[in-house]
Amino acid sequence: MISVIITSENIRGNRITVDDKSDVNHLKNAFRVKIGEEIRAVDGEKEYICEVADISKKEVVLEIKRTFEDRYSLNTRIDAAIGILKNDKMDLTIQKLTEIGINKLIPLMTKRGVVKLSEKKDKWDLIVREALKQCQGVRPMVIDEITRLDKLDINGYDLVILPYECEEEYTLKNLLGKQTGEIKKVLYIIGPEGGFDIEEVQELKEKGANAVTLGKRILRAETASIVVGGVLTNEFQ
Repeated sequence: MISVIITSENIRGNRITVDDKSDVNHLKNAFRVKIGEEIRAVDGEKEYICEVADISKKEVVLEIKRTFEDRYSLNTRIDAAIGILKNDKMDLTIQKLTEIGINKLIPLMTKRGVVKLSEKKDKWDLIVREALKQCQGVRPMVIDEITRLDKLDINGYDLVILPYECEEEYTLKNLLGKQTGEIKKVLYIIGPEGGFDIEEVQELKEKGANAVTLGKRILRAETASIVVGGVLTNEFQ
């Protein structure tokens, strides 16, 4: 089903006015929607199953038929702190983490990071938006402002996971199997292409991060980001 992302301001009674120029263009010219066609709209909190009621030059009006609370987001909040990657790799990571249901991505500045940015890119939020439509999610992944690794706040998380290539024995499976009680907030931390500096790893361990191995093969940063996110969303779904 075609999905559009709206805000509460688009809703008036049982009608939704889609007036974003890009969305209107896609609905009219790419999807060629017709009056009476069923469309799905989400506002970050709820899902609305609608019918197209009117199509004009600058807007598409939808009539709400059914409303659902968010049925797709996880009860456990999983955040990912990722060393900033090069263009396409970062874009891919953002897209896939949105698709699997990661709650928030924190872009990290690290010692070995190749990419030097002082603020996040506008296109990152656009990638989230498009991925959310594709995966039929309701709540978009939040992308935080860029944070220095030494300023990363891991307090408040029930579990903090640090995949690290020099850890040889303690696996992610071991760590998850040891957990008792309710876990509501999880953070996992992935280094940039060059990996973490040993001092960075030590500092994170001292703060309470659990270093784990992902196996004998060395994974690319974007692969590790997606693999760990997938394991965790499956574990806590």
